[in-house]
Amino acid sequence: MPYRIDVLQPRDDALDRLVQLGALDVELLDDGQLAAILPDTIVADAVARALGGARVRVSPVAGQDDGSVWVIRPRAVRIGSVLVAPPGASAPAGALRLTDSTAFGSGLHPTTVLCLEAIEEALAFEIPGSLLDVGTGSGVLALAALMKGVPRAVGLDTDATALKAAAEHARVNAMEGRLVLVQGGPESIGGAWPLVIANLLAAPLIEMAPALIRRVGHRGRLILSGIPQSVAPDIEHAYRRCGMRLVRTTLRVGWAAVVVDATW
Repeated sequence: MPYRIDVLQPRDDALDRLVQLGALDVELLDDGQLAAILPDTIVADAVARALGGARVRVSPVAGQDDGSVWVIRPRAVRIGSVLVAPPGASAPAGALRLTDSTAFGSGLHPTTVLCLEAIEEALAFEIPGSLLDVGTGSGVLALAALMKGVPRAVGLDTDATALKAAAEHARVNAMEGRLVLVQGGPESIGGAWPLVIANLLAAPLIEMAPALIRRVGHRGRLILSGIPQSVAPDIEHAYRRCGMRLVRTTLRVGWAAVVVDATW
């Protein structure tokens, strides 16, 4: 379990050294102290030594995004033109507001960022009439697309708790009438969409490839993420074998998003 470490009276290069050590998040606090989240494979004594014997204070930390993201404190994150504001973060009007939920998708995880960037790129070319978000989690991806002008979206998830969180986020952002939520996977519904998003795990993405592709409409686009960088070639192969055209694979801090288009 990662832990928080506060560096008292940090030296000038402390931030860079913490990043080199593998810090998951680093922030300079208002009182001049430096706080960081470190994986538990790096002991606090090693951090203090790397910082020239600096005094440090260690405390536990709670995970965000269903325990997959650890941050110093909630803060608004701008991804392209979308500002995502988690609980407790100050943000101007027009930000995509989230509530305190364990459902995946706070905007802080690299896979969420990759998806949001790919969505914005797709919408810059053409605004589709609708989209399908498979594994919607908190609903952040579908809601961001709705904010960008997509008229309506369908969010799928097998987790009833995630669907409840997504419904609340749609309500908080006054978009409950434009987001339809369905419990289940891509085979639980019929129809096809011009834009489909699936931010899952690599193994389900490969297993679900035929079902996901059936949900992609004529000349439609499919955005896939939740993929460790080392596995990206396997995802590309699985979808190209099913007739999809690889558009690009984007990488960020060990994660990948694969974008493919329908050839029919």
